Amino acid sequence: MEPISLAKITSLAFADAVNPCVIAILAIVLITIMIQNPEKRKKVLYAGLAFVGAVYVGYLIYGFVIIQIFKTFSERIESFSYYLYRGLAIFAMLLGALNVKDYFMYRPGGILTEMPMSIRPHARLLVKRMTSPWGAFFIGIFVTIFLLPCTIGPYVIASGMLAEIGFAKAFLWLLYYNFIFVIPMLVITGLVYFGYTEVEDVSGWKERNIRRLHLIAGLLLFFVGLSLLMGWL
Repeated sequence: MEPISLAKITSLAFADAVNPCVIAILAIVLITIMIQNPEKRKKVLYAGLAFVGAVYVGYLIYGFVIIQIFKTFSERIESFSYYLYRGLAIFAMLLGALNVKDYFMYRPGGILTEMPMSIRPHARLLVKRMTSPWGAFFIGIFVTIFLLPCTIGPYVIASGMLAEIGFAKAFLWLLYYNFIFVIPMLVITGLVYFGYTEVEDVSGWKERNIRRLHLIAGLLLFFVGLSLLMGWL
């Protein structure tokens, strides 16, 4: 397998970070807290940060699980690394193509690109039970499960690559990947807290630009997949 590179991990993380369903869930979190605490903007900040922290911790755990699964297969199948690398490359290109397709022919709840429509009401119901920053953290851990269908693709690709290196190095890469992943959520929380934008504006911006977000993610994923096959990165 080719060595892990900053460009590969950063591209995958950024493609994951611009996923519309993550922005949508965060908007619901902030709206819920603002409705319950209209005069307490600090609670909005704390709730947003708590939710982002929950996503960060939750995805670190998922990353370790995925890496361990890949390691288990690689120990049992001698040639696993060869096929894994090419399989991840093809998967990345397929995932990228699906996102690009959503730019031209968008349908909400697209397979592997957005949260399925069938589970969206359950995610919203869970999020709306938040009443405090602590609630935002603990419920946020469970909400990450609902986010998996629309965010797991790039993460599986990155984790599969990291399965070939030592645990300590993989841990550092996971920390970096997930930091990139949560940056948009941190920015949105900060903008809302400091009054530069309203939560409704964030939600509206997401809806207006949802096709472009899919296009950006799709092109990044396709390029990463192609570069894995060609050895460019």
